[in-house]
Amino acid sequence: MSTEWATLAGPVESELVIKKSRFLGRVMPVSGRTEAYAEVARLKDLHPGAVHVCWALLAGGQSAAVDDGEPSGTAGRPMLDVLRHQQLEGVLATVVRYFGGIKLGAGGLVRAYTDTVATALQQAERVPIIRQVVLGCRIGYELEGSLRRELAARGGVLQEVAHGADVTAWLQLPDPEAEAFRHWLDDAGHGRVQWLAPDEAEEV
Repeated sequence: MSTEWATLAGPVESELVIKKSRFLGRVMPVSGRTEAYAEVARLKDLHPGAVHVCWALLAGGQSAAVDDGEPSGTAGRPMLDVLRHQQLEGVLATVVRYFGGIKLGAGGLVRAYTDTVATALQQAERVPIIRQVVLGCRIGYELEGSLRRELAARGGVLQEVAHGADVTAWLQLPDPEAEAFRHWLDDAGHGRVQWLAPDEAEEV
C-alpha cells in the first residue's frame, strides 16, 4: 500500500443487513472532534430508533473510538483500525445500528462494523494530503511583488507580512515546492535574503 496519507473528498454512505440488524455506515472528512461531535449528534437525532451510533475519528491528535453501548472493543476500535489501514487523516466514520433481534457475538460485531466502514470507503474519493512548510524571510521592498506572484504560482499563501526598514514575510508552501522557492528567492535577492527561524515569528 502507498505511504501517502489522504482525506476524503466528501461524505459516502453504506448499508449492510446482517442477521436482521441494519448497519448504516457513513465516512466523511472532518477537521476534528468538534465537527465529529456535531455529526454524531445529528445522526442520533436522525435515527431515534437506533440502538447504537458508534464512531471512530482519525484526525491527528484528536483520534477517538466510541462503542456507544456495544461490548468494549467491538465497534469503535475496529472502525478506527480500518481508517488507519487505509492511511486516512481528518476522517470520521460512523455506523448507526438498528438491532434485528439476533445477537452477533463479539466476533460478529467486529466484522459487521469493519465491513460497514470498509464498504463505504470503497466508494469514497481520496484526496492526497500534501504536507505544508512555513518559511520566514526578510527581503527588500523591490522584491515583494515578485515574491507574491511566485508564491501564488507555486500554490503557496502569504500568512503574515510586516513593513519596516525591509519586508518581513511568513509564507506557507506545499513541501514539494519549498526548496525550489527558496532557491528562486535567493537568486532573485542576489544573496541578500535573510531567512528566519520559526521562533522569530512573534517579532512580525
